[in-house]
Formats: sequence, C-alpha cells, structure tokens
Amino acid sequence: MRGVENKLSRRSLLQAAAAVPILSAASTTVGTTTASATPAPATSSGGRPDTTDPRFTIAVLPDTQYLLDDGGSDAEPVAATLRHLVREQARDNIVFMAHLGDVTEHGTVTEMRAASRAFDAAGRLSYSVLAGNHDVSGDDQRGDTPYLRAFGPQRFSRMKTYGGSSPDGYNSYHVVRGGGREWLVLALDWRASDAGLAWAQAVLDEHATLPAILTTHDLVWAEDDGAAQLSDNGQRLWDRLIRGNDQIFLALGGHYWPSGRTTRTNDAGHPVHLHITNYQDRYYGGAGMVRYYSFDLDRGVIDVETFSPWLGAKQDPTPLESEHVELSGDVDRFTVEIDFDERFAAFAPPLLPVPLPPSAVMPRGTVAYWRFDEAGLATGLATMGADGAPVAPGTVARDLTGNGNDLTSSLLHASGPETLTWSAEHHDAQPAHASLRFDGGKGPDRGAVLRTGPDAPVNSAKFESGYTIETFLKLPEPFEGDHAWMGIMSWEGRAGDAGKHSGWSDDEPTCSLNLSGERFLQFVVYPVPGDADPTSWSHAVPVGRWMHVALVNDGRRTVMYVDGSKIVRNASEESRGISTLGRPFAIGGTQFDLKYEQGFYGWIGDTRIVSRALRPDQFLTARNR
Repeated sequence: MRGVENKLSRRSLLQAAAAVPILSAASTTVGTTTASATPAPATSSGGRPDTTDPRFTIAVLPDTQYLLDDGGSDAEPVAATLRHLVREQARDNIVFMAHLGDVTEHGTVTEMRAASRAFDAAGRLSYSVLAGNHDVSGDDQRGDTPYLRAFGPQRFSRMKTYGGSSPDGYNSYHVVRGGGREWLVLALDWRASDAGLAWAQAVLDEHATLPAILTTHDLVWAEDDGAAQLSDNGQRLWDRLIRGNDQIFLALGGHYWPSGRTTRTNDAGHPVHLHITNYQDRYYGGAGMVRYYSFDLDRGVIDVETFSPWLGAKQDPTPLESEHVELSGDVDRFTVEIDFDERFAAFAPPLLPVPLPPSAVMPRGTVAYWRFDEAGLATGLATMGADGAPVAPGTVARDLTGNGNDLTSSLLHASGPETLTWSAEHHDAQPAHASLRFDGGKGPDRGAVLRTGPDAPVNSAKFESGYTIETFLKLPEPFEGDHAWMGIMSWEGRAGDAGKHSGWSDDEPTCSLNLSGERFLQFVVYPVPGDADPTSWSHAVPVGRWMHVALVNDGRRTVMYVDGSKIVRNASEESRGISTLGRPFAIGGTQFDLKYEQGFYGWIGDTRIVSRALRPDQFLTARNR
C-alpha cells in the first residue's frame, strides 16, 4: 500500500477474492514422507514482479498457529493472504514472502496437512518457511517430523530463489532478486544448533557480496512501548552470527508479542535493524496479518505496513473486523531509512559505469564539452596532485570538442587556494570521474571561476535553432554558512547592452544558471528577439547528493530537467536563442563581479553545450538508464 489511493484500490480488489475457495493439492496422509511439491494454480494472475524496479516488496507472514489448530481453527485467512500476494505480485512488486515460524499450534500431522493445503494457494510465489516451537521441539538436529515432511527442502526446490538447505533440512536460504540486485534471505530454525550456525556462516561466506536478511522465530521481545531487546536465543544469534557478518542488515522474528523493533550496531560499526512481528494475540488469531517491507532504493528507505487481506475483503465488516483491517501503530507502520550503497559498500561496492572517453559523449552539434579529469585538464592530474589539491589560477580546462572554448581558472578577490580544488567525487553516471569543488561564500567574500577567452566561439554563438546546456552539481551537506544567491554559470553579457530592459536589472547576465538562497535552481535567459527574460525554476534541490541539470530549448521554449525529470515552472514565453553578445562564458559565478551575491559553493562536474534540443535519453546520464 502506498498512500490512500492505493489503499482503497487494494481493498476493493480484495473484495473480489473473498468468495474464492482455498485451492489444494493432493492431501498428505500419515506416514507420507513428503508433502505435495506441485503447486495448485493461482486463484488469479497478477503478473510477474519487475525485479529491476528500485521499488519492490518482501512480504512477511508471522505466527499462524491459532489459525491452524486441531482444537478449532480456520485456515482461510492464511490462504486469503497468500492469494492476495499472488494476485498483487506485479502491482505491489512482491519478489518474496517469508514466514516466521509457528505455522501450526501443535505440529501434528493433521495440522501440517492443513497448513500444506493452505500454502498451496501461494502458487508460483517464492517463499520460505521456518519451524517455530509449536511446530517442533529441540534444535534442528531433531530428525524427522510432520513439519519437515510438509515444509522440508522438497517443498522449495521448485522455486527459482531456493539456494539450498542444511543437511538436517530445517534451515534454508534463498537468493532473491529485487531492485536490480540480489539479496540473501536466511531462514533459520527456531533453535539453530552449532551445526546449523556453521551452515549459515558457510552460506554467508559463499555469498559474501549479497546483503542478507535473517529470519527466525525467536529473536527479540518487546514491552508495550515497542522497544525491543534480544531474547536469550536472539543474543546467541547476535553473538555467533549477526554482529560479525556485516552483510546482515535486517533480522526478523516472531514468537513474542507485542510487536517491537530496535537497532543495534554490529562489529563493523553499522546499524542492524531487528524486528518482532506477531499478531496471534489480535482478533481472530491475527486474521492472517501480513507485513510488507517495501524497499525503495531511490529514496533509501524500507516502508513497513501491516494489514489483513482477509478482513479487507469483507463486504460488511463488523466494527471489530474494521478495526483490524490494517494496523498503524509505531511498530506496525513505519519507515526504516537506509543509504543502501553506503551501508553495503564494505562488502558490495556499487558497480559504477566506467569513465567514457570524450568522443563517446559529443553528439552532433556539440559546441563545447568540459570535464575535469586527466583528459580535460591541461596541467594533468599528476602535476596537480591528489584529491583536494588546489587548482592554481591559470589552470586550463580544455574544450574537448577542439572548438577552442577552453576555460581558464581564477580566484575572486582575496580568496585562498582552498577556494577551488580538484575532487575525485562525481555523479555515478557522469562520463568523467572527477569534478571541481568551489568554496564560494559571502563572509568573507570569496569564490573562484573558470571562463572562456575573449575570442572563444561560444561567446558569440546565438543558438537560435535550439540548445541543450548540461552540468552535474552537488551541494555540500550540511549546507552551512550564510549562503545567498549563487551564480553557477553564465554568459557575461549585460541585459542592458543587449537592449533588454524588462527584467530585474539591466546589469543582469543575458543567460545564467543560479541557485537561490532557498536552494531553487533558476535559469534565466534573454533571447535574441524580444524584450523578455523567460525564467525556469526548479524545486528546492537536495544537499549532499549529486544531480544532473539540463536546460533544453527547441527554438521556441526552454524546459529545465533535474535528474532527467521535467520541472513544472518553465516560462510560457517564447524564447529563441541567447543574446550572448560575444562575452565570455563562465562556470562558478555570473557577471556580477564574476559571482552573483556570492561565488558558487559545491561541486561542478562535466558540462556540455549542444546547439540543438536533446531528448532525456540523449543526456549525459542516458547510459545509466
């Protein structure tokens, strides 16, 4: 569920499923060594998940024991949940489901037979199941049980995600694909023996580059305030397995109620999120409550929500049923913030595109292309020094088109050498793996700029048939200091000299990209014909994160794109060409004393000017899509 609209849609879809009977495979009889491994057909087809989408869901089904009980039970809520997951697999992008143990109340043959039939409703869905203390006794060396016959390795072998089980059959692992990468899911018995823990460690070692989610039955417990702490068994798992394996970033358990959560720091100094999920104490034995862990790799979060598909499908629910359709407490509905790339960098550094040669990113009509790596800096990085080395005044950044639009660096006012430095930081999709860091500021007044020479062709190009101006930017985090309007780049011609008097000031540059004090990007241009200053405004851009900015003009109007997305506040006035007036083009400031109210503060990467309108799929970031 993502927002009210999706919630309503999901509930209305569930109503259609209320009358669908449980599907079953051949029944299991006493003495049978295996449950049926052939899934029944799904109740409906919701399509396959998109394993490349950065938004995907891992569903978690906790203790179902009160619904699968010889003493009086109803397996329909469990089956309804599984049918829901199959039906909504594509819409909610569900890539996997994990059960947390205590499948049944007594672990009898009859109960396991009913559980097996209920789980047949999962159809093609990949899932794991582990044993809880109501399913088995002792540790994972207990030998044969009705649980093992129903939920042993033979049940999972058909699944593409299944990687294998421990020799005893009670521990298993799956490799799940979501967000364009693989994830390891460990399903450990409620009492993993020393042999079981050794097996789990071997699995982690074999998949050393995969982020791992550990699931088990007994991990943490919580008081009514939801603050969780390790149980005795959880402490053993923490000490023997979790804390020393940086791969494990999320660990989930059931067994106890109420639900709760906590975060602990592992031996590598990284957070591990530990959650207890169990609703058997709620109405109707938990009513088949399922928890969604909705990963969003773009936002860097896991959104968690808990709901009952069975109750949501009720046509005329009672007040008590309505109360339990979905849960919204702090331990039932919350967000876990994770910078996935940073969290996993120690064992799975992101695979970034390799640098591209300049010739690969200069399409037809490229007027100028500047970058700040070995190819782009005339002095060479070996001469300049390491990351953070000052860029000396007079340093030349070559125009790699060969058109003669070289840039030369200079410092503003009494700025020190630290005001302009070379950096190895870069946008992931940037062709060159380098940038320049500008330490512009208002107090004291400082800044740096790179500008073309007086005879550079780009100074007088008018671009009346259209243009695309691209650059990569990053603002520091935290964004400290008394920062005012900043010039990012501009042509240094004056609006007044171009005969334009309708704008903010006759001294305003004829074309400039700026950053307001509220972190809004502003692109203002005085076109060749007409007396106007069509202006585009972005949203408040983030700090501490690289962004790609493109200004695209088709000969009539200009559109700003941020990270490939069109912004809304683009000028409606017609805008043809740029009144460049033969004045230099500058990066790091504008014509106002080569700044704006202050020089730029942040990083600037590859910058390109093309004399035609490019599509987003032609931008410098296009290869990363």
